[in-house]
Amino acid sequence: MIEPIRCKWCVKTAIEREYHDTEWGVPLHDERKWFEFLILDGAQAGLSWSTILNKREGYRDAFHQFDPEMVARMTETDVERLIQNPAIIRNLLKIKGAITNAQQFLEVQNELGSFDSYIWQFTDGQVIHNAHETMHTIPATSPQSDTMSKALKKRGFKFLGSTICYAMMQAAGMVNDHTTDCFRYAEIRSLSS
Repeated sequence: MIEPIRCKWCVKTAIEREYHDTEWGVPLHDERKWFEFLILDGAQAGLSWSTILNKREGYRDAFHQFDPEMVARMTETDVERLIQNPAIIRNLLKIKGAITNAQQFLEVQNELGSFDSYIWQFTDGQVIHNAHETMHTIPATSPQSDTMSKALKKRGFKFLGSTICYAMMQAAGMVNDHTTDCFRYAEIRSLSS
């Protein structure tokens, strides 16, 4: 069987290929999944995405299956337990940031009805389809991720600078940054047309 052409970032490991082929860039509208991406992308700050993918199940277990209400109620005792947990990134600020982000996530839901409708406003509710031929031309940030980061920080969210916001936009399908030769590029275009 001939392997399809993929984005070059995902060809090293099976877990990266699986994530790329099934999740990355698919337009997201699920509240629980949005919260998962907030936790995972915040944890990624300064690290590789493959590190986070390899710890994803550990995060799922440690953070109550990404239930924002349960994470928002986590205490200092929980933080102390998590800092000892080798299945996640044991960074105190990132752990506390995840709890803060859960609280802010719930505030957005309570105020606006859903986090999904809030976050998609930064692309006017539309997928931005870029047309990068190579990974080298894909930016680390965009005007939309700059605006998103400022808005989230103003609301009290943590570990969501513009680069992390752009990575989240790519992961959640707000931006189609599959390279044009990748088999997923056209599939993602068809999902959002």
